[in-house]
Amino acid sequence: MNAVMAGNLATAILAIHLVIIAYNVAGLIVIPWGGIRGWSFVHNFWLRLVHLVALSIVALQALLGRACFLTLWQAQLSARAAGRAPAPLIAHWIDGLVFWPIPLWVFTLIYVAVWIYVVALWWIFPPRHP
Repeated sequence: MNAVMAGNLATAILAIHLVIIAYNVAGLIVIPWGGIRGWSFVHNFWLRLVHLVALSIVALQALLGRACFLTLWQAQLSARAAGRAPAPLIAHWIDGLVFWPIPLWVFTLIYVAVWIYVVALWWIFPPRHP
């Protein structure tokens, strides 16, 4: 794999990572808000299951002291792309949104607290079975 292809894949993984983060964060807000307002889509079983599984993976990785596999893939590809043309400016902005310079144990506390919150949402605003 050449440096340009590696750089493009690293940027694509960063974009996918941002979409997953946005989905997870949006769910934390939209599920309770929609539940209170009577929005039926917030009870969609598959939407909620994907949300719970995604946040379960994040929390489990943090508890195991591991970085997200998307972060690891992006780092490996970025290393292969070293020396190529600089990444697009938007990639730098996204990178700043996704990666915060705080200790792993802080992320672990946040992820576990968020996971507990999401599990609680299953009881407070339960999804409808398909």
